[in-house]
Amino acid sequence: MTISGWRFTAKLWPTVIAALVIITMIMLGNWQISRAREKETRQEQLNLLSNQPIALLPETPIELKNFQFRQVEVRGTYVPSHTIYLDNKIHRGVIGYQVITPVKIGRSSTHVLVNRGWVAAGRSRSDLPKIFTPTDQVIISGIAHSPTQKTLELSVETVAGKVWENLNLEHYRETTKLVLQPILILQQDDLKDGLVRQWDRPDSGSARNFGYAFQWFSMALAVLLLYLVLSVKRDNPKNT
Repeated sequence: MTISGWRFTAKLWPTVIAALVIITMIMLGNWQISRAREKETRQEQLNLLSNQPIALLPETPIELKNFQFRQVEVRGTYVPSHTIYLDNKIHRGVIGYQVITPVKIGRSSTHVLVNRGWVAAGRSRSDLPKIFTPTDQVIISGIAHSPTQKTLELSVETVAGKVWENLNLEHYRETTKLVLQPILILQQDDLKDGLVRQWDRPDSGSARNFGYAFQWFSMALAVLLLYLVLSVKRDNPKNT
């Protein structure tokens, strides 16, 4: 095709490759936008739920959607024998663990998982930090979250004794045989146990996702322009 002395000379495979790259980049940009909008929606939910009174966690089964992101309170006793340590958690540049301990609710057989906070790691996985755990009844307050936290797995060995790379509620339930509520409490009160509790808001980072989306769309445009530049040539006039 020739227009005003310019000829479009695109070939099949360069066109297919360019199209696939552009479509992939646009899809990644759209995904980043969807992630940003999810975080903004979550922000609105948090603003709404923060004005609600603290919910007392019952012994009877609950649904995650009715408690997620709400401030909750649970009364019961820790079960330290089932404590696990989530690996590769960084605080101020120091590697460590997040300590997860179930709490037996009241006198029932129902438990709830509590993320008690961060502690620095020892020299090896066999050298786990010693955590003070009250033995009498406690009142725990915090924010209810989904109990399944998926992060980057650095090895195929995702569970090594009490050290886990990820928290998966079903796997934890199968391992411990405990009856569990479908939430994880990010503990906020201070029990003088030496653990650090500085939780990131789950809605933070929407601006970063919009920035990533802009980068993907910009790269898609750059690939398109490069494809057009390489595919359009000027006809040389014939000598007469």
